[in-house]
Amino acid sequence: MKLSRLGPVGEEVPVVWEEDRAFDLRPLTADIDGAFLSSDPVAQVRVALADRRLPMVGEADALRVGAPIVRPSAVYCIGMNYAAHAAESGSAPPEHMVMFMKSPNTVVGPNDDVAVPRGSTKTDWEVELGIVIGARASYLESAADARLHIAGYVVANDLSERDWQIAVSGGQWSKGKSGPGFCPLGPALVTPDEIDASDLRLRSWVNGEPRQDSRTSDLIFGIEQIVWELSQYLILEPGDLILTGTPEGVALSGRFPYLTPGDIVELEIEGLGRQRQTVVAG
Repeated sequence: MKLSRLGPVGEEVPVVWEEDRAFDLRPLTADIDGAFLSSDPVAQVRVALADRRLPMVGEADALRVGAPIVRPSAVYCIGMNYAAHAAESGSAPPEHMVMFMKSPNTVVGPNDDVAVPRGSTKTDWEVELGIVIGARASYLESAADARLHIAGYVVANDLSERDWQIAVSGGQWSKGKSGPGFCPLGPALVTPDEIDASDLRLRSWVNGEPRQDSRTSDLIFGIEQIVWELSQYLILEPGDLILTGTPEGVALSGRFPYLTPGDIVELEIEGLGRQRQTVVAG
């Protein structure tokens, strides 16, 4: 099942897609939030569609695509989770999972403009698989238990300002990760019944030129391991977002220039959809 939010900023309508048709979810929920995601949304929506209780949204393709979930209470990020990316960053693959955080207000629509922050000279792109939590997770007994706590998967761009992340970070990465609009998300939240997220191709392009091309099967710490391990240190709430790491092929490698106004960034994950952002001055 594919869930999206369509419409102007602050006025997004939650929808479910059936092929190329979008159906309004407001008879079931005001929005795609933690409360909805924790209440068996797949079963709810299937019954409502069968009963024809969800009106079709006209001209849905012409509407702006918002982030497929409302602002989460937290955005957790796993760093250096592909061995080749760790190498291009000058680091060995981590023995222990690296976690940092982005501000929840970085979450924006998948095709919204990306602003280079004032004073930035090293704004970078990162295509990532995002996990959306569907049930509260605390001290899970095993990695296998994580499956019951995942609402679905999304495409994310973990935009980063590398100078602020590394040179002036003070040892913490979040300063370079939390610029305005630094987490384009979507276009859709795809539920686990529809996709096996453990082996999906993920790619990125800048101005039509290939940058990243890898598979989620190359993650050092896999999807279920991430959710289980995070639950040992913190409480994951319904609607929370976890970014699982990016593969090699970013500007930090030194092989490509950093983003500047006028650039076009595109990202895609197999089965989850595609993003397209225009870079503008902040």
